[in-house]
Amino acid sequence: MSTTSNHRPYTQPEPSGLAASEEAEVREIYPGARAAAPVSARARTRLMGSEMGMATAEYAIATLAAVGFAGILVFILRSDEVRGFLLNLIRTALALP
Repeated sequence: MSTTSNHRPYTQPEPSGLAASEEAEVREIYPGARAAAPVSARARTRLMGSEMGMATAEYAIATLAAVGFAGILVFILRSDEVRGFLLNLIRTALALP
């Protein structure tokens, strides 16, 4: 184990009866990761990007979708077939006793 590491060694109780002074073998997934300096919050923001403005972008996309849907609805409601159907529906509803 590296003496320059600022991590404490993790020792597990050995069921096989090994002495407590012996350290368990630690295998690193990324060799040398223990010796690396921790990443600061500022560096993490720079590396991964900031999420500032994400809510504004989401609102803009939702607004564009709503405007598109409204445009399609206006186009459909202006057609003669739909207008005749709606007028017939209203006349029938008003004629009921």
